[in-house]
Amino acid sequence: MTQGIGGSDATQELARLQDMSAAAEPIQDAEFAARLQRAQQLMQAAGLDALYLNAGTNLLYFTGTRWSPSERMVGALIPAQGAPRYIAPAFELGTLQGFLRVPGDVHCWEEHESPYRLCAQLLADLQVKTLGMDESAPFFIADGLHQAAPACRIQSATPVTAGCRMQKSPAELALMQRAKDMTLEVHRAVARILRPGITTGEVTGFIHEAHQRVGAPAGSYFCIVLFGADSAFPHGVAQPKALETGDMVLIDTGCQLHGYISDITRSYVFGEPSAQQRDIWNLEKAAQQAAFEAARIGATCGGVDDAARAVLAAGGLGPDYQLPGLPHRTGHGIGLDIHEWPYLVRGNSTALAAGMCFSNEPMICVPGAFGVRLEDHFYMTENGPRWFTQPARSVDDPFGS
Repeated sequence: MTQGIGGSDATQELARLQDMSAAAEPIQDAEFAARLQRAQQLMQAAGLDALYLNAGTNLLYFTGTRWSPSERMVGALIPAQGAPRYIAPAFELGTLQGFLRVPGDVHCWEEHESPYRLCAQLLADLQVKTLGMDESAPFFIADGLHQAAPACRIQSATPVTAGCRMQKSPAELALMQRAKDMTLEVHRAVARILRPGITTGEVTGFIHEAHQRVGAPAGSYFCIVLFGADSAFPHGVAQPKALETGDMVLIDTGCQLHGYISDITRSYVFGEPSAQQRDIWNLEKAAQQAAFEAARIGATCGGVDDAARAVLAAGGLGPDYQLPGLPHRTGHGIGLDIHEWPYLVRGNSTALAAGMCFSNEPMICVPGAFGVRLEDHFYMTENGPRWFTQPARSVDDPFGS
């Protein structure tokens, strides 16, 4: 096998990787109970009599129940007081019971029956007048409930779901820290296998297996690998090119650990950087640092985005979303979803608070030439922001070797 620029190859690098997940503790039952208690407090403050949580990350966050959304209604009603009421197809009862972490009655419907009528009856029994609807629930579920329970007012549950999930607990932060440590180790390994002619498919396959080796059983949660001019497209191209000397390399990837997600991007040059590549890379790093320094308790999410854009504008890029420059927001929240509240975007008046977690990725796109995205995540403490992973050191030494 041809060796990479780091004097290594995929077989050698995979053999060097070790499982890093053993010490990671999943969320415990006491935390799920505390989340439900907090949700019920917010429900009462918002005037909601109950919450409907659909299969997916909201159901997982509040009840610990892992279930993927589908065309069949599977979810939970969380009353403002009392235990959850689960709703599921009858033939899935045994399977669902095996996933339950928070006790509650399971109400089942047969295939020829309407789950919405079943849910409507539960709402009537609970005397629910106003229902908070999981914002991630598909329209057919919201519409089905509206048709079956026309007297029940349905509104967004986001004040409760986001109100709880935006600020992470110490246990959540620990899981995210370990997941990010795992992905950064994969980044280091992949840089050592790069060679002229390697394809994005080869690199993606290596990253997937490398994530498994460091302790993510499902491998990569996602993976974007781009070389040269392709790197100017934030989320890739239909037919990516193979690697050539002098290309900008952009690799954006992450994994899941007990449901929590990592998401790290590194950009560097395969070979000697040109003057333009070096200048743009350094400007990207300066914008990322400016965003980090602007992240203070009580500052707004929009203000963090403004800080990054000010650096780029001073460097002659943009302004606003114009190219060459930054075509998207500076960052997003992260947790059980790779993109979740709150967002570092212009005009977002949400105040930063302890426990909030963000990506910091004010990407610079130079059409027809290359793009540079340095993405690390930070979380807010009472004393300000703290990096999960240290940012890339320089275009010549991105991993501090």
